Amino acid sequence: MMQLSLNQLSQLCEQIIAKLPNGGVVILQGDLASGKTTFTQAFSHYLGIEESVTSPTFSLQQRYGYKLFHYDLYNYGFEKFLSMGMVEELEHEGYHLVEWGDETLIELLKKAGFDYTVVKITKCDNETRYYEVRQ
Repeated sequence: MMQLSLNQLSQLCEQIIAKLPNGGVVILQGDLASGKTTFTQAFSHYLGIEESVTSPTFSLQQRYGYKLFHYDLYNYGFEKFLSMGMVEELEHEGYHLVEWGDETLIELLKKAGFDYTVVKITKCDNETRYYEVRQ
């Protein structure tokens, strides 16, 4: 588990890219307002993407350039994700950051052979978070 301030997120980005050098799925878990979208913004910046990153809460998916896909399952859930054919989206080359992914999604990724990692975010205060990275 790493304790990082928000301006140190590039360290976590490096760690994830080392685990997934050819892209893959990054499941972002944490309470409301824990920093899932903030991490996605930092990851986007680390990749050199200059577009403004916002939460896809109401659209389910946002795409930034050709390398970054951002999903939010909070309002729709896993079943809607499946029914909309979003699993096929995960086959696109690049990084797929999924907010609110749960064990059901993780099991699907395992069975389908996707490269993935899980980042659990716990808010300490307004500037500091704990990040636990696991597979």
